[in-house]
Amino acid sequence: MKLRIAQTVANTEAEGPGKRYALWVQGCSLRCLGCCNPEMFSTSAGREADSAALAQEALTAEGVEGVSILGGEPFEQPAPLADFAERVRARGLSVMVYSGYTLAELKAKRDDAVDRFLATTDLLVDGRYEKTRPEPSRRWVGSSNQVMHFLSERYTPTDERFHRGNTVELRFVDGKLTVNGWPQAADAFRRGLK
Repeated sequence: MKLRIAQTVANTEAEGPGKRYALWVQGCSLRCLGCCNPEMFSTSAGREADSAALAQEALTAEGVEGVSILGGEPFEQPAPLADFAERVRARGLSVMVYSGYTLAELKAKRDDAVDRFLATTDLLVDGRYEKTRPEPSRRWVGSSNQVMHFLSERYTPTDERFHRGNTVELRFVDGKLTVNGWPQAADAFRRGLK
């Protein structure tokens, strides 16, 4: 199935527990003020990719324990991402998803593709990013209103990895310097370039 993606990182420790394959999708209608990825709002930017090919790429990434799906807004492309998540989860990888929609909003959609995608998600970080409410202590959460939902038994809130400080990674992706892992750091980096 086809989807629009912004970028992938084959091995990151800044976007969820352990080493992960990270997939940023392209397109977001929520457009949270202060979002660290405003270049991912447009549905016409990025590139088209095949969910099965991306799953194969994630499965061959060395030493990863799971995938993290970010954006953009993942639940605006639920069918191909459900296909991707089902493929990697069937082979033992965990699935973490970041969404601006709350879990209640997603369930209220009563959409089969959304439900399929949720069913393959081990860990969901939900809620719109609020720039004025930065999260001071929880790892992998951008603002204090956001909630971590442990949707399977794969991870638990007592896992020590969830209680460390945020990790920031700088890397070149597609010829551009990117910052990932912490919205405030990405925002500060972006302001410094102007």
